[in-house]
Amino acid sequence: MSDKAKKFRSKMFCVAVEGATCDGRTIERNWLTEIASTYDPNKYGARIFVEHIRGLSPDSPFRCMGDVLAVKTETVKIDGKDRLALFAQIEPTSDLVSMTKAKQKIYSSIEVDPDFAGTGKAYLRGLGVTDTPASLGTEMLQFAAQNPDASPLKARKQSPQNLFSVAMEADIEFDEIEDKPGVVDALFARLETLLKGPKAGPPAPAAAPEGADFARIGEAVTAVAEHVREQDQRFAASERENANLKSQLQQLSADFTALKAQLEGTVVHSQPRRPAATGNNAHELTDC
Repeated sequence: MSDKAKKFRSKMFCVAVEGATCDGRTIERNWLTEIASTYDPNKYGARIFVEHIRGLSPDSPFRCMGDVLAVKTETVKIDGKDRLALFAQIEPTSDLVSMTKAKQKIYSSIEVDPDFAGTGKAYLRGLGVTDTPASLGTEMLQFAAQNPDASPLKARKQSPQNLFSVAMEADIEFDEIEDKPGVVDALFARLETLLKGPKAGPPAPAAAPEGADFARIGEAVTAVAEHVREQDQRFAASERENANLKSQLQQLSADFTALKAQLEGTVVHSQPRRPAATGNNAHELTDC
């Protein structure tokens, strides 16, 4: 596998626990629950930054180190008590993979927006990695309690109301994945290889015969034909499945109509019947 195709994804690991933050506030239990239900990387993807510092240059030491792919909540025991924890799966850059293998930046801290985009619900805005949990732990809590507005972390937040959780050690395990090309991309890559022939090497002593060109073109046409046949087979299978589903739906509709008619025509003898409206013989006379 080429280096270009190599990617890594982590297993789920704990990134935050309900409780204290680095600026004197508290991460509410329902915030973590809301983050787990609202987080969508396609809506707003939380990125990973060293010490929560968002560098401007792509070659900065504080450039982005990856993305958060998914989150979930689980109950964990801390000091014998059940507490709700937030777990995350990340896709790191090669730099972050190298750092964690070297036991660097192994503590994580989340950035929470308690009222994301005016929705009234909490959202995950970012993930920070650090080496010194004390910088986002006890010492920072004491400092923030004395003067929250002067916290050195204030400038690192995307919004003033956001808060950082205390940094905790992250047990990150990475799995290597391979991005395989789609069916169409793979087909065109194969056609390109067939039509161009073998990679350039030492010059051949004589010109290649025309038959070799025709052979490569024939292989390319065969590859296209095979692809079309496979797609036709998939389409036919899909059509059969759709027809089966349509038949089932029609049967369910017929059964429902029959059941409705049966219920409407069924007399429940246990229910009292309404007396018939026969009118009366009363007349009102007009004084002319």
